[in-house]
Amino acid sequence: MSAPRLNRQLVLEAPDLLHDGAGGFVAGWVPLGVLWGEIAARTGREAALSGAPVSRMTFRITVRGAPVGSAERPTAQQRFRLGTRIFTIEAVAERDVSGRYLTCFAHEEQVV
Repeated sequence: MSAPRLNRQLVLEAPDLLHDGAGGFVAGWVPLGVLWGEIAARTGREAALSGAPVSRMTFRITVRGAPVGSAERPTAQQRFRLGTRIFTIEAVAERDVSGRYLTCFAHEEQVV
């Protein structure tokens, strides 16, 4: 197995409740840090969501390994941001036995 080319600078974000300035909260995203990764497209399809056509692509994103519980280790329900693109993480697994790399299975949705 060859080493991945970690050539994309990805911002790891986690969901959080943020103050709305009026005494309440709104759902938002908080950046946790920057990880370098390799993005590989897997499959894609088009579906209708609320009557609008939506393109859904799945990706395999490889990043450096981190211990379980570390803030640098992605988890399901977090997301990666690459400029204006957003990749929602569905699952994370070790890429190799030594745990040097993690594979994140993610999807990206765009209205067409």
